[in-house]
Amino acid sequence: MGLNFIKRITQIRDLLNIMIKKADDDKGIKVNQFLSGQLFNNPKYTASKRLNRHEYQVFSQNGEDGIISEIFNRIGGTNKYFIEFGVENGLECNSTNLLYKGWNGLWIERDSKFSKQVSERFKDFVDAGRLKVQHEFITAENVQSLFDKANVPIEPDLLSIDIDYNDYHVWKAITKYKPRVVVIEYNSVFRPDTHFVVKYDPKRIWDKTSYFGASLLALEQLGIEKGYCLVGCVFSGSNAFFVRKDLAGDLFEAPYTAENHYEPNRDFLYYRAGHPKNHIPG
Repeated sequence: MGLNFIKRITQIRDLLNIMIKKADDDKGIKVNQFLSGQLFNNPKYTASKRLNRHEYQVFSQNGEDGIISEIFNRIGGTNKYFIEFGVENGLECNSTNLLYKGWNGLWIERDSKFSKQVSERFKDFVDAGRLKVQHEFITAENVQSLFDKANVPIEPDLLSIDIDYNDYHVWKAITKYKPRVVVIEYNSVFRPDTHFVVKYDPKRIWDKTSYFGASLLALEQLGIEKGYCLVGCVFSGSNAFFVRKDLAGDLFEAPYTAENHYEPNRDFLYYRAGHPKNHIPG
């Protein structure tokens, strides 16, 4: 293989890298412009009790980190204990940022590869007793026994549910434990006037289609049954936030309904600025 050919391949590779970076930068600019015009400067979201204007991202997939922080600014914290399902490698979660703020908690991940990565990557938190990692496939039948096994508090500050399919049924099955705040993925394909829940199948996982989880209306109604108020949804249309009724009072934007808080799917906001996220034990 001639030197000129190798040089030419290197030039093409470098040019492609420049083009990819330029496209990524352009997307970042467009996303920030959209967020500025449609979220932060949109009169709909300027009401003092709405949560969306507080969105920011540290390790969360979208603006969940900021909303979680604001919720606890309003209701206060107690044991600073979180539980989160479906954490994958731990670098894009709703509770990772809380570890850096001194919280303790439990992560449950069904994929053995990811659970091993988490145990190694966050070994400092695990060794310090601040993080427990369980490799388990969560079902409605076993979820409370997993909590029992980990000796979690009966009233943890935060529960985050994102297992991509049976989320509704798993939350419904949690009766012994009373988290103060619940974050749960909703299916934003269905508008806030539609009650939709997948048929429960303990062995089924997401098939990458629109058939998963539950609509926001279905989760709103389940929340009411369980004593929770729907207080907001992340702007990207992926996660809903519930606060226990005895804590919500008038601290959040009423009415606590799907009609008021629904956000449509905005997957185009999936953008990561800056360096790739990581955690390496000290």
